[in-house]
Amino acid sequence: MEEITIFREFIGDNPTTRILEFLIEGKDFDYSLTDIANNSGVSWRTVHRIFPRFIKNNMVIKTRSIGRAQLYKINDKNESVNKLIELFNRLLIEDLRTIENKQLIKV
Repeated sequence: MEEITIFREFIGDNPTTRILEFLIEGKDFDYSLTDIANNSGVSWRTVHRIFPRFIKNNMVIKTRSIGRAQLYKINDKNESVNKLIELFNRLLIEDLRTIENKQLIKV
């Protein structure tokens, strides 16, 4: 069974959150929809159903085409996306502090 991440625990574990989490983690890279589906644990069909909303809301941008594949990345110029990235980073930092504190108590 897959362990739930702190981000999904906080926001909710659903396909949209899984896709966002994957794109935030790899924010410096671009991906095809197949890559996004395979790496986020979301079915290809669900990615194709959800992704138009990401494009419409300017949360992702098309970066280039390779053959028939379109590549996308998270739009870090979008203020809402930046807030999500900030939340993602804060949750990670808080989780690391919690783990650190637990290890210090054990010693």
